[in-house]
Amino acid sequence: MPRPVDPLRNPYAPGAGTPPPALRGRDGELEAFRILLERLRQGRSEKSLLVSGLRGVGKTVLLNAFASIARSENFITAASEITHETNFRALMARRTQRALGEISPARRILKETRKALGVLQSFSMKLPDGPEFRLNIEAASGYGDSGILHEDLIDLFQALGEAVAKRKRGVVFLFDEMQLMNKDDLEALIAALHKASQHSLPITCIGAGLPQLPARAMEAKSYAERLFDFPKIGILPSDAAREALCLPAREKGADFENAAVENILSFTEGYPYFLQLYGRYVWDKAAGPTITLADTKAVSQSVQDQLDDSFFSVRMERCTKTELAYLQAMGTLGKGPHQSGVIASALGRDTSSDLGAIRAKLIEKGLIYSAAWGQNDFTVPHFADFLRRNYPRGE
Repeated sequence: MPRPVDPLRNPYAPGAGTPPPALRGRDGELEAFRILLERLRQGRSEKSLLVSGLRGVGKTVLLNAFASIARSENFITAASEITHETNFRALMARRTQRALGEISPARRILKETRKALGVLQSFSMKLPDGPEFRLNIEAASGYGDSGILHEDLIDLFQALGEAVAKRKRGVVFLFDEMQLMNKDDLEALIAALHKASQHSLPITCIGAGLPQLPARAMEAKSYAERLFDFPKIGILPSDAAREALCLPAREKGADFENAAVENILSFTEGYPYFLQLYGRYVWDKAAGPTITLADTKAVSQSVQDQLDDSFFSVRMERCTKTELAYLQAMGTLGKGPHQSGVIASALGRDTSSDLGAIRAKLIEKGLIYSAAWGQNDFTVPHFADFLRRNYPRGE
């Protein structure tokens, strides 16, 4: 008979977007999404959602939970991860084709769907390398073919929305790493969502990204704040963190000493990824069925080393020496956010103006973000501690 904490039965799931065995602390966001879907179903307009937070707080997990809920409610989901190389027109062409394919049995294409396919054909024809695909549908001349992305995407959303509404369906576009979307693409998406909302079409966008995402959306379109809600997710509340750690163990016939739980919560501070990683390590080490304080202490250094070697260090691989110096200066200042002028002083500079290019590069690489005007903070929790341990000033 396997022991209760046999590594083969380890329930913890530290990974990029890997669903945790117990999703806790996100009830408010999940309920808001359910309300959004129901309002769309009833033909009412509702704000889309842009979820932001630091690395490791579960944004991708939440995005996947939204997608699962949407599919269970008979909505069509179109999920994508944005990168610096994303061709947004091509991406939207592919996702729209998939959505229309889901509502269009080959033997019976309604006129609204045929119109949408025609607009899609026109939209795809404007790709730099030619059509993304060829449809046996004549292109809809004058719709989606201007070559101006925000105008063409409005046409595409209008046609798609009418087609799915006829089938009493809806479409949820989900974008991860949305802070990487360039301004023109983001502007086009917001403009298309705006028109869809004005016509009460059942199309919505759920985005997830780093803390700079809300500001980027409002820079792209000033009315973005009226089109989106901006939930910010972070550490789990104490009760939710306890449940995320303890419930998976109990379902496998094991449990934690109270002191063991307190030790793990003190180390992880309620960050979801850290909780899953610590749970994974201590499960494999403990004899069980009760995981003790001694068990948690025995693996604490291994957990720290794993975080340093993977979660933290991979962020440093593309840093130049000047960018590293900027990060080191922030690290010596401790927990942020920090004013740009204070960072400049830590670097021995009189002003922060000549550091603007370095700061911009670090924001582009997703290592820091502007917490407010002239303020800077790390996008990764505990990153200042990592820098002080591994990249002390002067080395």
